[in-house]
Amino acid sequence: MADRARHYRRLLARLGLVRRFARADDGAAAIEFAFVAIPFLILVFAIIELGLTFLVSMTLENALGNVDRTIRTGDLQGSAAAGDPVAFRQKVCTQMAWTGMDSCMSALTLDVRVLPSFAQTSNLPTPKAGGTCFDPGGPGSIVLVRGYYKWPLITPLLQDAVGGVPGNRQVTFAAVFTNEPYSDVLVPIKCK
Repeated sequence: MADRARHYRRLLARLGLVRRFARADDGAAAIEFAFVAIPFLILVFAIIELGLTFLVSMTLENALGNVDRTIRTGDLQGSAAAGDPVAFRQKVCTQMAWTGMDSCMSALTLDVRVLPSFAQTSNLPTPKAGGTCFDPGGPGSIVLVRGYYKWPLITPLLQDAVGGVPGNRQVTFAAVFTNEPYSDVLVPIKCK
């Protein structure tokens, strides 16, 4: 009989512990944060990564705007780098210094071509790898300058949301302009 009473007392003591544990709410905030932490951190990293992507986009736009001015005014055509696409890309990457020169040179693709008219800018396809052109034209030429920069994405859900090659977002910028009449010599169109 004594064993049975002792057993019941132990059982009631255990039930008391269970009741006290059920009433305690000391760690409720930690458990709620554990449920919310992962989506919250993914959202924070996605916002930071989108901000960096927009920064790369604005940097590419500014760099091409500054460097394509050398084409427009004829400074590039009069220099030793007139037909050198690597030197032109280096000038653009110098303007995008914060991305790193080596990574910029490998991630940046430039397409510079002369068009017969402004109307032909609307139906040009994106150049394939190795199918780019470098033709800065001559005085009075209509020139299209396009830049494509592969920016790596880290946040997993953002990769699916923005599309493109898995792991990369292609940032693009294009400018169309007419070269200044810096000489009287006409230059034929090289790339078609």
